[in-house]
Amino acid sequence: MEDRKLKERVEHELEWDPAIDASRVGVTVKDGIVTLSGHVPNYVQRIAAERAVKRVKGFRGLAQDLEVRPPDGMGAPDDEVAASALRTLDWNVSVPKNAVQVRVDDGHIILAGEVDYDYQRKAAEECLLGLRGVVRLTNHVTVRPRGAAPDLKHRIEEALDRQAHLDAGKIVVLVQDGKVRLEGSVRAPYQRDIAKAAVLAAPGVTAVDDHIKIGA
Repeated sequence: MEDRKLKERVEHELEWDPAIDASRVGVTVKDGIVTLSGHVPNYVQRIAAERAVKRVKGFRGLAQDLEVRPPDGMGAPDDEVAASALRTLDWNVSVPKNAVQVRVDDGHIILAGEVDYDYQRKAAEECLLGLRGVVRLTNHVTVRPRGAAPDLKHRIEEALDRQAHLDAGKIVVLVQDGKVRLEGSVRAPYQRDIAKAAVLAAPGVTAVDDHIKIGA
């Protein structure tokens, strides 16, 4: 797809999404790589813009340069953001109690700690996106190593084969000490995300090294 056409599609998708003030977002495209610039009033809009781009047919990669600039009166000091984040984590039943530590630096939340499953790591991040005063979030929570099943590679291949939107035959799975390397190709970026999510759901998987190519 031509860069000009992809740029037009991305701009239309951003305008279509009611969660985004598209008038604040600039879009440039080169060789299928989309760059977002400008500023938005909260971190939720930044994430929404990123997800909107990934939905667009022809997208190959994203450079996220959007800044978060809370309006006057909508920011919060770091100690308040940290306290709010800890309360939110305590109330989230998907996050093990006291498993995640929080640090805040100029509105940037950094998460650390260790959990048993990837969905718990993701839940810790997702529940904090909409907190007042958050301008960025980095998730350094890791999945605790567990004894991987001897047939883990086969079970992952079966899980990929069950995905309706994947041609699992084009994905190669390599497993070593709970870490999974994915190779091969898919038609679109969202299919790569589906494959990665399916792998991370497998018990014993601690990380995914994604080398899947797009459009091959």
